Amino acid sequence: MKRHGYISLWLLLVAAFGLMAWGSRYEKINIFGHDFKTASIFEELTLPPQLDTAVRSQSLIDLLVRWIPDTVLTEEECPSLVPKFPAEVDTTAKTILFFGDSMLEGLSPRLADYCKRNGHKLYTVIWYSSTTEIWGRCDTLSTFIRRYKPDYVFACLGANELFVRDIKNKRKPYLEHILDQIGDRPLLWIGPPNWKEDTGINDLLSERLEEGTFFLSNGMKFSRKRDGAHPTSASAAQWMDSIVRWMPGHCLHPILMEMPEAKGRPDKLILLQPVK
Repeated sequence: MKRHGYISLWLLLVAAFGLMAWGSRYEKINIFGHDFKTASIFEELTLPPQLDTAVRSQSLIDLLVRWIPDTVLTEEECPSLVPKFPAEVDTTAKTILFFGDSMLEGLSPRLADYCKRNGHKLYTVIWYSSTTEIWGRCDTLSTFIRRYKPDYVFACLGANELFVRDIKNKRKPYLEHILDQIGDRPLLWIGPPNWKEDTGINDLLSERLEEGTFFLSNGMKFSRKRDGAHPTSASAAQWMDSIVRWMPGHCLHPILMEMPEAKGRPDKLILLQPVK
């Protein structure tokens, strides 16, 4: 059907819907000596303004579904019809940049195992005691991105910010700068392994990061080292295994991550000292 044909059809449907809505003001309508019971379209369209907006919106959606005939749309005409999850697994070899705080000491070795098994390159940058503020007030991340040219970025950051007050206002600008440096590269951000309830770092990350790019670690059970914060090596390996199992059904950009059979090592491991 030509474009003007679609427009004419929709104009006709809108006019018919408007006529039915107007007629529904009356309980019954007599047409040529026959009584017809009307629907409650007018009542539903004129819901009291104090009702919740979501209720009013849903009422309108229900009405349109009820009164507009079935229309078949293609994915090209309406991309939002395409389900995000599960996303198709990218089976090509990747160059991965993994950056963050000292939690990478436990996570990176296990990720290296997966990279060796699946043909990925891994560059790990551990910045001890770092935070979103430390990474976000400089261009260090951009430097490593230019150097290693990753086509996938992993991050684990936030453990040193569990108890920052008013964190959403204080850290959001830094988070934005981090994301600007990453650009449109596929991202998977691993949330901190809480040992106590945080003051909002996980909320900030989950609200700002696109669905399918944030793994919430809070709530998982970990065996911890003496400091009570860092998972043991074995527990951190299980943590990464959990992330890999989560990826195919929930990650926006899943990649090939078959179970490793041997130990691997990052192609490069960079250690940055705490900021004084």
